[in-house]
Amino acid sequence: MKIAADDPSSTAPGAAPIRPIVIAANRLPVMRDNTTENGWAPSPGGLVRALLPMLRSSGGTWVGWTGTPDDPTEPFTVDGVDCYPIDISAKEVELYYEGFSNDGLWPLYHDALRESTYDIAQWEAYQRVNERFAITLANIAPPNAIVWIHDYQLQLVPAMLRQQRPDITIGFFLHIPFPPYELFSRLPWRNEIIDGLLGCDLIGFQRPKGATNFAACASQLRKSDIGENVIHNAGHRTELGVFPISIDFAEVEEMAAGRATRKLTSQIRTRLGDPEVILLGVDRLDYTKGIGLRLRAFGALLESGELDPERCVMVQVATPTREAVEHYQDERREIERLVGEINGRFSRIGLPVIHYLYQTLSYDDLIALYRAGDVMLVTPFRDGMNLVAKEYAAAHIDGDGVLVLSEFAGAADELTDAVLVNPHDDRALQESIVTAVEMHRHERRARMAGLREQVKRMDVQGWADRFYAALARAAENQ
Repeated sequence: MKIAADDPSSTAPGAAPIRPIVIAANRLPVMRDNTTENGWAPSPGGLVRALLPMLRSSGGTWVGWTGTPDDPTEPFTVDGVDCYPIDISAKEVELYYEGFSNDGLWPLYHDALRESTYDIAQWEAYQRVNERFAITLANIAPPNAIVWIHDYQLQLVPAMLRQQRPDITIGFFLHIPFPPYELFSRLPWRNEIIDGLLGCDLIGFQRPKGATNFAACASQLRKSDIGENVIHNAGHRTELGVFPISIDFAEVEEMAAGRATRKLTSQIRTRLGDPEVILLGVDRLDYTKGIGLRLRAFGALLESGELDPERCVMVQVATPTREAVEHYQDERREIERLVGEINGRFSRIGLPVIHYLYQTLSYDDLIALYRAGDVMLVTPFRDGMNLVAKEYAAAHIDGDGVLVLSEFAGAADELTDAVLVNPHDDRALQESIVTAVEMHRHERRARMAGLREQVKRMDVQGWADRFYAALARAAENQ
C-alpha cells in the first residue's frame, strides 16, 4: 500500500469550513490565566494557532480536559470558540493519561524504546475517558457536523461516536508514529484500538510509513479489505492520508526579526562567553528525544580533540514533562549525570562547556535561542514530526546555521537540506556534528535557504486546510 503526502496545492489556504466543526483533543486550547477578564488565555503551540481561526469562522467548538484533575468546569467561550471541558479525576489522570497513554502506548508507538506497561485497570480508565469524550461529542455536535479528533489518547472515540451519531463526518490525526504490526501486536487491546480508529472517515498520519503500518495492522488483525489509500471494514470506508504538520512560519519569522529578540540573542552569546560555535538542543525531557546520545557524542568529540571546548559550547534545554512517570525520572537523572561529568572534565572557571536548563522557556526566549544557535541538534530515536527543527529554520532570518537531524524524525522527509544522521550510530552522529561545526559558510547558507523555503511553503495553516479538505472529500466518498 503506497501512500504519498498530500499535495500542498490541493486546497486554498485559509479556506473556511462550510459545515460546523468540532475539535476533540486531550487538552483544551486554553489554559487558566487570572490576568485575563474571563480567566483563560490561548495555549501556546502550533496546533492551537492553526485551528482556532477555523473554529471561529465556522462557529466551532473544542472538547478537551482543562489540565486540572477533578475540575468540573462548565462550558465557556473564549475568543469566539466554545469550549466543553471533560472532567477527569486524579485517579483517571494516573491510569488513563500517565498510565495507559504514556506508559503503555507512548513507548510502544516509539519503537518500544522502553518496556510498556499493560495493566487492565489502566485500560479500563482509558475506555471510560474515551467514552466520556464520545458522549460529549455526540451531545453537542450539530447535525452533519465534522468532528476532528487528535492523537493517541483518544483512539477509541471515533467508533464510539460513530455508533451514536452516524450523521457526522469523523477525522482523526495521529501526531506520533504508528508502529509496525510486529510491535503493535504486543498490545493486549490491539483489536479494540484498530476498531476504534476504523470508525473514522479519514485518518491522518505524519509519514507514509505510519499509514502503511496501520493498514497492515487492520489487514492482519481485522481482515479488512485494503485498497489504495482506503480501508473497507464492516461496511464502512476509512481513507488514509499523510499530512506532515508544521509551524506558523510567518509568526516565527516576525518574532525573530523583532528588536527584543535581536537584543536577547546578543545577550545570550555574551553570557555564554561569546564562543565561536554554539551547539543547541531544545527538547521535552523524553527518552525518545536522544538527549543523552548527543551529550555523549559531544563529550566524545571534546575527549578526542575534534571539538575545542574553548571554541564550542553546548546549550541543552530540557522541558519538564510527565514527571510522575518513572521512565522520565530515570531519564532526567541520567542526563544530569552526563552534564555534570562532561562539565567537570572540560569546563573552565566561569565557563561551563554545557549549559543545561531543566525548565520551560517562553516562546520569546526560545526564538532568541534559535537565533543564537549556530548548530541545532535534533536527534530523536523516533519522532512523529519534531517542530523544533522547523522553528529553528524559520527563526534563522540571517540565512545561516546548520541543522543536524535524525533520519527517524518525521521532519527528515521534508528537511532534506539538513545534515541527516542515524542517531543509533555513535560515530556517524559525532561525524555529523563535526561536519556541521566545520561547514563552509557558502554551504551553510545554501542549506538554510532550502530549509526555510520548505517550511515556508508547508506551514501549519496549510496543514489544517489540507486535512479539512481531504476530510470533506472523504465524506463525499462515503
